Amino acid sequence: MDASEERQPHKPLLEVSADEAGQKLFQFLIRRTGLPGGAVMKLVRTGQVRVDGKRSKPYDRLAQGSMVRIPPRLAEELQNASAQAPDTADTAAAPDSVGASHSPPLVIIAEGDGILAIDKPAGLPTHGGTGHTDSIASRLSAMLPEATFAPTPAHRLDKDTSGILLAATSYTALTALQQTFQTRTVEKHYLAWVSGKFPSGGPYSLEDSLAKSGRPGSQKMHTDASDGKRAVSHVRLVRSTKNASLVEVRLLTGRTHQIRLQLASRGFPLIGDVKYGGPGGSPLLLHAWRIALPEDVLPGHDAQEYVSLPCWPEPYAVTSRHDEWPRTPTAPWSF
Repeated sequence: MDASEERQPHKPLLEVSADEAGQKLFQFLIRRTGLPGGAVMKLVRTGQVRVDGKRSKPYDRLAQGSMVRIPPRLAEELQNASAQAPDTADTAAAPDSVGASHSPPLVIIAEGDGILAIDKPAGLPTHGGTGHTDSIASRLSAMLPEATFAPTPAHRLDKDTSGILLAATSYTALTALQQTFQTRTVEKHYLAWVSGKFPSGGPYSLEDSLAKSGRPGSQKMHTDASDGKRAVSHVRLVRSTKNASLVEVRLLTGRTHQIRLQLASRGFPLIGDVKYGGPGGSPLLLHAWRIALPEDVLPGHDAQEYVSLPCWPEPYAVTSRHDEWPRTPTAPWSF
């Protein structure tokens, strides 16, 4: 067998899978080729990319089964890169990233209908960034290297917050989840240990205007900002000890550090949250314990609930699910 028989030329055609259907051509090519946006734009606008044999615009949406033709040289480069890629099992087991060896492995608590429910560990950012190449997004890609649509977080949790994070394994699911979070029809509940005796009763409604201040790298959020963004949450006491209280927070908006700042500004900083005046000596005790999606997030699907209890040490352990969120109206904060 000669070399030409051993290695056939890579066909410069990419078929749009069911998971990728609905994406814009621009997005599809970035995900499939790994090229930067500017390079993709140039390929499309100069006619080097065809969809079902026709020229297309970067923002045309793709249908399942459509065939996207890319330049033969690019197809060959992709084939060579794939052949030289490291073993995916090794990549998934040990991501080449900052701090990866110190973070627990990803735990998938539910999967179906294009949605992954991840139990995010504290200390791992949702997306990579400056100083952080290890992230939920990169680990998902390593875990599912053969996926036609790269699994993508549909929202975010702060790096030091643990708990449920939803990701999508199809473009349809991603856009549906993002729309649900943007319209705030999803229920998001958190558990947090705070310093001090939180008032019983409630739930209490907390409303503030939040804005960022300080120099880059040492910025903090602050309340009562004239140019800030409206932040609303409802909080109730679950249980208390001599010097601390476990509270449940239903988040109605999703501002940066919202729960931490709203509680700290009322005299109840989170345990482990030194940034906002909480006692140190512990990790941040903030956990996204419940997410409830309404029905028809995806057409014809029932409402869905995802639950995860935090893995906190004594005396902060939460070993069982507490009472359901009360149906009584919220009370204004007046303490």
